[in-house]
Amino acid sequence: MTSVRITHIGGPTALIEVGGWRLLTDPTFDPPGRRYSFGWGSMSRKVAGPAMQPADVGPIDAVLLSHDQHGDNLDNAGRALLPNAGAVVTTVAGAKRLGGATRGLEPWSSTTLEKPGLPAIEVTATPCRHGPPLSRPLAGDVVGFALRWDGQEHGVLWISGDTVLYDGVREVGTRLDVDIALLHLGGVRFPVSGPFRYTMTARDAVELCGLVRPRTVIPVHYEGWGHFKESRESIEREFAGAPEDVRRSVRWLSIGLATDVPL
Repeated sequence: MTSVRITHIGGPTALIEVGGWRLLTDPTFDPPGRRYSFGWGSMSRKVAGPAMQPADVGPIDAVLLSHDQHGDNLDNAGRALLPNAGAVVTTVAGAKRLGGATRGLEPWSSTTLEKPGLPAIEVTATPCRHGPPLSRPLAGDVVGFALRWDGQEHGVLWISGDTVLYDGVREVGTRLDVDIALLHLGGVRFPVSGPFRYTMTARDAVELCGLVRPRTVIPVHYEGWGHFKESRESIEREFAGAPEDVRRSVRWLSIGLATDVPL
């Protein structure tokens, strides 16, 4: 395998095609317009729809679900897709809520995706904190995912999940070699909680990339919702002032367009 094909469908949702596998992250396919509650008085409106519908996406071998409790990572249409996926991997708490054969992972635990005729993919959960310290009762559990398969020369494919920059995420830089990183950005903020952020800002991402040093950085989770407070333009301005190696690693995907990313 010399490349992985990634289609950014919108928000946190991406289709990852590698070695015959078709993996979907955080499925969100509802149309725009509705307001969603995130608990404790936090709400947001979806302002843009997905670039593709589930029927356009086609069959899915596995869903990598960073968390199930927020509509900007799993909405009604995305939830309806789950029973048709070959596997669903998420948090331990999320697996209990979703039931069935859903696989729940604690940070740094792993499961293996296997299918006849395809290379096995080891999925390791990575730490996330979806807000400031002590925000877990509001935000709930979240994980990212590191994908490893035989033949990788430059490291894993890492999906950060919804998280702020904190020591658990920094640990990725000491425990993993990362080739491609899909970073959930947007600098999420809600009026009810004032200045507190619930996902990384672009400045956080620049710092994190200096620690993790991925060869390719793909921003996701920055458009489509009212509570995303940093747009692509804001993120681009921050990366423009980053060290050259970080600046050159950033690759923006056109939403809805399948893109081959070298491994």
